[in-house]
Amino acid sequence: MAQKKPFVLRIDPELLKAVEKWAADEFRSTNGQLEWLITKALREAGRLKTK
Repeated sequence: MAQKKPFVLRIDPELLKAVEKWAADEFRSTNGQLEWLITKALREAGRLKTK
């Protein structure tokens, strides 16, 4: 598995609050929720190979 690379994300505070709430509701970290959302969006757009 490839090592994860840290990066800075600038995000609207209200958007972050909504993601944090969603993450908590699904027992994920905020980082995990963002990674899940990005992965899902990339797969749906056909830009990431499905394992």
